[in-house]
Amino acid sequence: MNSSSVWIRIIRLLLFPFAVLYGIVVKLRNYLYNKDIIKSATFNFPVICIGNLTVGGTGKSPMVEYILRNFSNRYKIATLSRGYKRKTRGYALANEKTTAIDIGDEPMQFHTKFPGVYVAVGEERATAIPLLLFEKPDTDVIILDDAMQHRQVNAGLTIMLTDRNNLFTKDYFLPTGDLRDARMSYRRANILVVTKCAPDMQEDERKTLTKEIKPLTSQHLFFASIKYGVPYHILDRSQRTISKNSAVLLVCGIAKPKQLTRYVENISARTEVMYYRDHYIFWIDDLKKIIQRFEKMEGENKMILVTEKDAVRLLKFHEHLANLPVYVLPIETDFLFNQGNEFNTLIENFINEFKN
Repeated sequence: MNSSSVWIRIIRLLLFPFAVLYGIVVKLRNYLYNKDIIKSATFNFPVICIGNLTVGGTGKSPMVEYILRNFSNRYKIATLSRGYKRKTRGYALANEKTTAIDIGDEPMQFHTKFPGVYVAVGEERATAIPLLLFEKPDTDVIILDDAMQHRQVNAGLTIMLTDRNNLFTKDYFLPTGDLRDARMSYRRANILVVTKCAPDMQEDERKTLTKEIKPLTSQHLFFASIKYGVPYHILDRSQRTISKNSAVLLVCGIAKPKQLTRYVENISARTEVMYYRDHYIFWIDDLKKIIQRFEKMEGENKMILVTEKDAVRLLKFHEHLANLPVYVLPIETDFLFNQGNEFNTLIENFINEFKN
């Protein structure tokens, strides 16, 4: 553990009284919702919520994309997000002129990769859902991205994600820990997914984690890993593999970059990293610094590697990127223990309940 990590842990421990206060507020709020003193909106329509109990980094976007990839050819799907870090407010539906500034990086990522999907944003989801259905009445199902802790909408199916390396069962409230909701809130989920597992996870570890999480008899527990794809150029989408003779400048503004960094380091000859905070909005001066760092970087077969989320925030500099080897690393959710078909069946059955 380096010195900066030690200091972060010390600061978090010193902030423990604030974590206790935050926890009291969260539990009181949940109590008011549970007793129906604060009411959640319920829709006679298939609404799927994908969320977590912690701040960032559990793989919500890859999970949304997994559902879009597997079901958008059979159902007309819409996604609804808050649009974090966008420069607009209120409800908005993405169109051909939309940018990441308008709707946020993750919704823009969905809009770019899945042009047949309706992508909307709105802070007040209970208000945004009727507006979305009014504009797009042929919608078959709505996916609420990162909505579990907000509780404005009582989704028919809730999928809760927890990071294998930071299980909610061992976490504590912000700012001492990463929890933004109470641990017991996992009981509200219909499906639990342990994400970022090792691809070769063994049955013994699966049993240990199941015992740790203690899913209810009504809940379905799944385990998934991150599968990295072949990098593609940010503009022309031509592919280029990373090999042991590649020198990579990894540029990323995501919540938890350690796993990604280890992956790139393991498959390349040389890796240098420029970290930015999650959802960071890049400016032209940032791009100039990236280019300067890349030009000074030693090695052959050099490339700049970014995440898909960062790519949508860099595309505004397309004129400057035309002659640069900037490649995007795609990622996908990969279910372990042959659980993919079971997960898909649960999603399909839920949607079909409203169609029959």
